[in-house]
Amino acid sequence: MSQATPDLPSYLHTHDQLQEAIQGLSEAQLTWKSAPEKWSVTEVLSHLADHNIVVSFRIRAIISGASAQLPAFDQDPWVSSAKANEGSASDILAVFQALLVYNHLLFKRLSNEDWAKTGVNFKGQILTLTDVVQSFVAHVQVHLAQIARIKNELEARV
Repeated sequence: MSQATPDLPSYLHTHDQLQEAIQGLSEAQLTWKSAPEKWSVTEVLSHLADHNIVVSFRIRAIISGASAQLPAFDQDPWVSSAKANEGSASDILAVFQALLVYNHLLFKRLSNEDWAKTGVNFKGQILTLTDVVQSFVAHVQVHLAQIARIKNELEARV
């Protein structure tokens, strides 16, 4: 069972972690792909911004008591159709951070009862609001590891 409220400093820290992970990378390194079907660092960031948008919607669906299933999304078509490599990693991270801050302002107004509210994900699992926020932080950690792998692949090419 989830704790009453998630670790909100860890939630906010995800932006700093991503910023640190890409520090010093050139535009060419940010958009480099090891294979056409693989994601670049910029595409990983784009996916995380998309994920943050979807999670922001899920948060609001849960606290409003919506009975509909929480939205899912098909990440690969979202990333490819966004043409992230034609954009800027810093712009993507600015959107990511803005959503973190906006959601955090909402979180500060919530009661313990709000944090215990639930929704049903696309797998049919019942999740509390706390679960959703903690899962978001864990999801960012998975993609930080992916960014590290991409950077290692880049270094191995030199």
